[in-house]
Amino acid sequence: MTFTSQLIVERSSKGSRASVKEQEYLCHVYVRNDSLAGVVIADNEYPSRVAFTLLEKVLDEFSRQVDRIDWPVGSPDTIQYAGLDGHLSRYQNPREADPMTKVQAELDETKIILHNTMESLLERGEKLDDLVSKSEVLGIQSKAFYKTARKQNSCCAVM
Repeated sequence: MTFTSQLIVERSSKGSRASVKEQEYLCHVYVRNDSLAGVVIADNEYPSRVAFTLLEKVLDEFSRQVDRIDWPVGSPDTIQYAGLDGHLSRYQNPREADPMTKVQAELDETKIILHNTMESLLERGEKLDDLVSKSEVLGIQSKAFYKTARKQNSCCAVM
């Protein structure tokens, strides 16, 4: 992962963002104009917008906490940056970390519920149509029965 990350950063221009597919993962790289770069390696399901938001926050915080002269020669052993763990734990669930993703997920859930409700309403509408047609048939049959019964009663009353 380190080799792939270094290679992607070297081939990316300043001020650019890119997502590169590497086997079953996506490597999201962000190289700032000051040459500070970061890479997030995630599966294909992780939203790229959230990955770039994470990169931007981490790089901004890192640039404020670590001296610029330490960037090119520093390593995890020589540079103390404690904020990364907090960001990584917060961004494990993209729905919770990113407000837009959370709203989109809620919209998707609402859309599913609305779709199911509409289907059940349509089924009820079909059932109501069936009841109306059956009641019309019953009305016609009751009129026919009334006429038949009246004819029978009129025959009995004459005698």
